[in-house]
Amino acid sequence: MIRCVRMWTGEDGNSLFEEGTIALSEGERGDFIGKAFAAKTISFRETSAGGSFEWHQDPEPRYVITLSGVLEFETKSGATFTIRPGDILIAQDNSGTGHKWRLIGSDPWRRAYVVYEDGTDLGFVPAGSAG
Repeated sequence: MIRCVRMWTGEDGNSLFEEGTIALSEGERGDFIGKAFAAKTISFRETSAGGSFEWHQDPEPRYVITLSGVLEFETKSGATFTIRPGDILIAQDNSGTGHKWRLIGSDPWRRAYVVYEDGTDLGFVPAGSAG
């Protein structure tokens, strides 16, 4: 299973999040495979250890795939979640109060941003749901 956190803007304008996984089906060679989807763009970014980013929204809906670094995200309600290497963040809080993050530990945050096409089946399965 690939851990995934989906973050979006609630009706009150505040960022919300829920944990889950990316849907995978059995495939060849014993692998588990997710659905393929069209991507608009992919880009890479690195933030040095100790970095942080105060209140902001994501500029557009996208997957954020963490390659290295451990981060703590916080919403205006004070709720927090942690992202580790190999985790996927679906960033959909593109309006409202937004969120902030800070790096934990001594590793830089290396990540890939994958902007997906509108209407894409994101493959997100909320925790506690049947896949």
